[in-house]
Amino acid sequence: MPAYNPAEIHTLFRNAFNLGDVEALIALYEPNAVLVVDGKEVIGRESIRKALESFLARRGRMTLETRAVVESQQGLAVLHGDWGDRASDGNRSRNRDSQSQHRGGS
Repeated sequence: MPAYNPAEIHTLFRNAFNLGDVEALIALYEPNAVLVVDGKEVIGRESIRKALESFLARRGRMTLETRAVVESQQGLAVLHGDWGDRASDGNRSRNRDSQSQHRGGS
């Protein structure tokens, strides 16, 4: 399901994560997107897929709260949020992130 406005992206991401739907997650990224995992850049959808699959393998439940959405007139949006997950083994993590999204991206 595509996002019709940037504010929907976090909801779509959380729902896809909680369903374990890597295809829906990857669809939210631009072809040459950059994801930072443990301080290292992961570039492109296929590399991002591998990184997300490792998160999904934990079979955790994600919580995600959007703190702010900033949109430019050029179609770029930056989302700031707090997220956490609880793995199936009960371990928890809490994080804060920022994501950018270009309107009309694939």
